[in-house]
Amino acid sequence: MLTTPLRAALLGAARSERLRAAAEHSRLARPVVRRFVAGETLDEALPIAHALATDRYVSLDHLGENVADRAGADQTTTAYLTLLHRLGAEGLARRVEVSVKLSALGQSLPGGGPAISTDNAAKICAAAAEVGTTVTVDMEDHSTTDRTLETVRTLRADWPETGAVLQAYLRRTEADCRALAGTGSRVRLCKGAYDEPASVAFRDRAAVDASYRRCLRILMTGAGYPMVATHDPELIALALELGAGREFELQMLHGVRPAAQRELAEAGHRMRVYLPYGAAWYPYFMRRLGERPANLAFFLRSFSTLR
Repeated sequence: MLTTPLRAALLGAARSERLRAAAEHSRLARPVVRRFVAGETLDEALPIAHALATDRYVSLDHLGENVADRAGADQTTTAYLTLLHRLGAEGLARRVEVSVKLSALGQSLPGGGPAISTDNAAKICAAAAEVGTTVTVDMEDHSTTDRTLETVRTLRADWPETGAVLQAYLRRTEADCRALAGTGSRVRLCKGAYDEPASVAFRDRAAVDASYRRCLRILMTGAGYPMVATHDPELIALALELGAGREFELQMLHGVRPAAQRELAEAGHRMRVYLPYGAAWYPYFMRRLGERPANLAFFLRSFSTLR
């Protein structure tokens, strides 16, 4: 794990519009970014989804967050509807679902943002159900947690298979796991990727891992469907132990430990790859650099080679 100052600096850079504009228009950065992002267009991402779906499952994410106006929210919604239509037309819906960020659908807009994003998410859920797949609602920073879970509850009234995401580094997450561990509830448990204050989040790696283990035990003994999002071999081993004899899935990010992904799939475990694509890749990419020093080392090494 990166030292706190370096991780904080990378996450701060993820919020910089000036750095974002420079990076997203840099031809030099694109080959490096492709390790973690499946291109900038749907036509670039779908062949990768097809390849992954031969032995794994996929969650496609059209990248974007914190849209500035209603037009941006509507544009993101349309992009997801197009994506879902293509999944159905190309026979991918059985193995590929979609993940959505509510801030990309208008959650933070003034004058009724949560209602706007919930309405847009409902359109996406309806389209997903029509082609035979599911939607998972991503979690963002802690200030949006209550609003996001409220939207999930609303969506589940019509689409009970809608997935929720919980972040183990938040102090509240054990209670959220208990609340969401009911019959049929799909819950993705991850560690968390935002720079949160100590008042609401564990900031020490050991404390985050301990929280993840406690949360995982709650989900694995509940009646829902756990989606275990981690690259940590010890946590994966714990999931396999706790999940023996019940349904659950493992999840990893595109570009991270691909050999381990294949090995787990070959061993008969349900493995899903989180596959992002889109022109607005910069914030996502910077958070990936902030999570693991190996990612930053790869980036710097590759970038220097491209020079």
